[in-house]
Amino acid sequence: MEKSLNREPGCDDGEFLLVDKPLDWTSFDVVAKIRNTYNRSGFKKKVGHCGTLDPKATGLLLLASGRKTKEIASLEVLDKVYDGSIKLGVMTESHDVETDEYGHRTVDHLTEMQIRMVASEFIGERLQQPPMHSAAWHNGKRLYEHARKGVVIKERKAKEIFIHRFEVTRIDLPMVYFILHVSKGAYIRVIAHEFGAALGVGGYLASLRRVSIGPYELRSARSVADTMEDILRQASTTPPG
Repeated sequence: MEKSLNREPGCDDGEFLLVDKPLDWTSFDVVAKIRNTYNRSGFKKKVGHCGTLDPKATGLLLLASGRKTKEIASLEVLDKVYDGSIKLGVMTESHDVETDEYGHRTVDHLTEMQIRMVASEFIGERLQQPPMHSAAWHNGKRLYEHARKGVVIKERKAKEIFIHRFEVTRIDLPMVYFILHVSKGAYIRVIAHEFGAALGVGGYLASLRRVSIGPYELRSARSVADTMEDILRQASTTPPG
């Protein structure tokens, strides 16, 4: 495991930081906060992240600083594991809680066996189209920029993803709780939407938490505040170079 922080103030040697992203923060919010803390401490490091989390998702955000930012591309390809919940019998335009519900349907007829069987059918290789409410690019703009103007880009380029595991951990209709182990680039919101469609009642992602990125695990992560405190404490205890 990488050292949690550097020991040479002002140098650009790198490190990885495991941060537990709070709800309603963007991944860039976390990067900016940590970068600014480095600057205040005198380290002045570049900071980037290895895989975006949506604002309504929480959990593991893997940051790279200094020279370690050169390894971001190799870390972005790592598999990811999430836990979360899907609300069945209703949909949203964003496929998560960012937009209003519509299309309510009853779910009383669904059985546990049916729900688990449909989940098992998702395992394997799939073609997935990025959602309109996403940071994917189209003609020089993020898709969410088009979506905010009410424009739907139908020719969004689909890409191959792989679902290694889709385990239903609990059913309390209309809520279904799950663990998903997926390849790079998989949108869990899209899986939730397609899962609801496959059950014939619709569904959206009600909550999401990333618990691992490759070998890096959420249980080793620290809060944003604690990470900032670590950086400032290190700067105060490291003698001038």
